[in-house]
Amino acid sequence: MRHKAIIAGVGMTHFGKHMELGLKAIGAEAVRLAIADAGVGLEDLQAAFVGNAAAGLVTGQESIRGQVILRSLGLGKIPVVNVENACASGSTAFHQAAAMVTAGAYDVVLALGVEKLYCEDRKKSFAAFSGAVDVELLQAFMESLQKSAAAGGASAGAAGAGEKRSMFMDIYAAVARAHMQRYGTTAEQFAMVSAKNSFHGSMNPRAQFRESLTVEQVLAAPMIAEPLTRPMCSPIGDGAAAVVLVSEAKARQLGITRPVRVVSTVLVSGWDHAPDEDGAGEVSSRQAYDEAGVAPTDFSLVELHDASAPGEILAYEYLGLCPKGDGGRLVQDGVTKLGGRQPVNTSGGLLRKGHPVGATGVAQIVELTEQLQGRSGPRQVPGARLGLAQNGGGNIGVDVAAMCVSVLQV
Repeated sequence: MRHKAIIAGVGMTHFGKHMELGLKAIGAEAVRLAIADAGVGLEDLQAAFVGNAAAGLVTGQESIRGQVILRSLGLGKIPVVNVENACASGSTAFHQAAAMVTAGAYDVVLALGVEKLYCEDRKKSFAAFSGAVDVELLQAFMESLQKSAAAGGASAGAAGAGEKRSMFMDIYAAVARAHMQRYGTTAEQFAMVSAKNSFHGSMNPRAQFRESLTVEQVLAAPMIAEPLTRPMCSPIGDGAAAVVLVSEAKARQLGITRPVRVVSTVLVSGWDHAPDEDGAGEVSSRQAYDEAGVAPTDFSLVELHDASAPGEILAYEYLGLCPKGDGGRLVQDGVTKLGGRQPVNTSGGLLRKGHPVGATGVAQIVELTEQLQGRSGPRQVPGARLGLAQNGGGNIGVDVAAMCVSVLQV
């Protein structure tokens, strides 16, 4: 049996609007926090995998993003691999770092996810999201979204995609309308996701939004693209998260007494398939469960990609947390809220913690690690022993472009 990578330390910045900070300052803060938490020095790092999705478009920093950030800390010589994989950039960096430790190539590896999306020209930020689809088919894709919105009577969703908001909100809105029509899911159930995550985020000092919202407040907020109101959509943001992964031998040397093991991490890309056939979400999660020897009902908690409130409900279903069509009832019954049988997005999720794209996947790992080690304060899940992270990125046709699912265990 292969030895598993162990998480020795984690670090994360506050997610939010940091106009005064650049990519280097944001990334460096997370790295410093992670190595201090791990009890190692910069000189102990043997390789680094750095996830970032949009710096080229937003800041102009292309090609050597990771090297620029780490050199500002005085770190050089080691291999630095830049990872760009849309919203799954950070989780892909984590996947690669864990794989290299598991394979025995290194004993101490850094996984960093970092993003700066706020800038004076918001169109630059939205352009980064528009690049996470097949751009040669972008015009036709946008037209199909507009037709879908018009056919469904969605007046707000019929214009403004990619200019006033991320076009991915229109994708989620279209999927949400289809789910409502097919399964009877309601706007109130989508609002319950946002209200739940706002309650969780209110207890997370690093979350972008700390206000706890009621279902009624979510429904009364401005409409973005029917049926999505503003709190049902994840915000853009700036932030970074970092993880130090070590081998079992190094963990013993460091004296880690409550190791968090990466018992499975699976990365797949989407493919062309019929709309009702299993896609990247179902396939990647089954592979992760099989590798870890667990079932979806075994997890103490889950951090998943709630880029929109409907996105969380859809993920419940393809991750196997409930049968297809039952996602709305799962949140309505309180199963996924703190105190419920299987809390989801105790961090506040992307909806409230924020979504600095390249940092999101690593931030999920930070939350799970701290929960499994019992250091999450008022949002602690009692007795947490097994955690699931799911992070998707981009869209091509009927499926995501990339999907990463990881299982952590103490």
